[in-house]
Amino acid sequence: MNLRTVGRLSVLATGGAVLLATGCSVGPNFTKPEVPVTATWRTANDARIATQKAADSVWWKAFNDPALDRLVELAYQQNLPLQIAGLRILEARAQLGVATGMQFPQSQFLFGKATWIGISQSVPLASIAPRNYGDYQVGFDAAWELDFWGKYRRGVEAETAGVLASVADYYSAIVSVSAEVARTYVVLRTFEALVEKSRENERVQEEGLQIAESRFHNGATSELDPSQATTLLESTRASIPPLQSSAQQARNALSTLLGQPAGTIDALLEGPPGVPKAPASVAVGVPAEMLRRRPDIRSAELSAAAQCARIGVAKAALYPSFSLLGTIGLETTSNTTAPSHKFFSPNSIFYSAGPQINWPFLNYGRLTNAVRVEDARFQETLVGYRDIVLRAVQEVEDALAGFTNAQAALLFQQRAVTSAQRAVQLSLVQYREGAADYQRVLDAQRSLLQQENTLVQTSSSVATNLIGLYKALGGGWESRQGQPAVPEPTQRQMKERTNWGDMLPQPSPPVSAQSSPQGKQVGSLP
Repeated sequence: MNLRTVGRLSVLATGGAVLLATGCSVGPNFTKPEVPVTATWRTANDARIATQKAADSVWWKAFNDPALDRLVELAYQQNLPLQIAGLRILEARAQLGVATGMQFPQSQFLFGKATWIGISQSVPLASIAPRNYGDYQVGFDAAWELDFWGKYRRGVEAETAGVLASVADYYSAIVSVSAEVARTYVVLRTFEALVEKSRENERVQEEGLQIAESRFHNGATSELDPSQATTLLESTRASIPPLQSSAQQARNALSTLLGQPAGTIDALLEGPPGVPKAPASVAVGVPAEMLRRRPDIRSAELSAAAQCARIGVAKAALYPSFSLLGTIGLETTSNTTAPSHKFFSPNSIFYSAGPQINWPFLNYGRLTNAVRVEDARFQETLVGYRDIVLRAVQEVEDALAGFTNAQAALLFQQRAVTSAQRAVQLSLVQYREGAADYQRVLDAQRSLLQQENTLVQTSSSVATNLIGLYKALGGGWESRQGQPAVPEPTQRQMKERTNWGDMLPQPSPPVSAQSSPQGKQVGSLP
């Protein structure tokens, strides 16, 4: 290649760089949507609700239940939907790499060609060229569409937001997994407690049946009393198998949450019996802190930012595109079966280079409507963001109301159980002495079973409302910062199958303030 050729290509490359540097990014820049929320919760004056500090990031430890602690930790390591969420981070990172590569020459390849040509003897070319010859080419071809309107920069912007949104989705999945494990564990302990209360009432009712049979055999009463006592006793016994079935279903659900086959986690459930006892008070912070803490709100915001950038990608198609095209190589022909010995000589060089402009101005509204599609989708994400924020506030308020009112109900229900137990004792004494009929005993025993079941369910309601409150506050993901989003065995499998470069060894990105590609803050997880 001579100096004149090199000079021409340098001028073209310099001109392309100038066009690229002076290009602009069409489309709107993202601005974080504002959603007004109240400064405090409705229960801010309740002594059981503290707003002076943030919610506990390992909130499940407030129940002081070792079995629950083990289950949550194992779920973090083994839950399959959580692993899928972690893999989507890798997918988003790889997609970002694709978008980043589009900012550079989009097409570049080496080529080689060997063609043997035989011309028909019916063509009178003998005096002009040989009828049989070979054509040989080796070269390099490249095409670079300059990012004059910011189409590819907007694409990188969208995929960057997509990566951050996938991280937020992963942390949101952690919040859901920890809450679901705790809720299912409470459900399991609730059914176990209901079974135990039914067993206790079974023993009390057996005692009443024995007294009724004794009085019947002594002629102090009719056969009606032992028959009624038997009916109540068998009814209580019949209520136990459905409760045991529900408890087994809860165990199976826990196994699935831990990524294990059903029936393999019984050893993990060793711990204090009964419904986990919730603390008397809870720290919830303030609404503004909840907005910063919840990963799903962050994900919705980042999804809106990504969609905003896609408007710019669509708008760039409305304008002319500027490209640099270039080809350089070696070519020679020969009337033998092998290339000429002059194939690598300077005289064999061929090239073509130059700019290209494309402008699909007769697009019949297709490109304009494509922009409208992206804009409508962007507006959908903005409305969706506002909806998520309002629903998050509602979830917290609902859980706060449920927690505080369930605690109040629990106090009254405990008194009701104490009174029902005393009523059963007195009715049995009076019946044994003949001072009351057996109907009073039956009523007292039925009431005791009902009141004790209600007490168990109210205790469960306190615990589940507290779990729902921490889930609504977005608690639980902070303890997983710096931990790998993809388990080590899965990483090894993927490394054996595909070259992942430096993506796999990295843990899930820490949650911190992130900036949009324009340099503006687009919101962050705390």
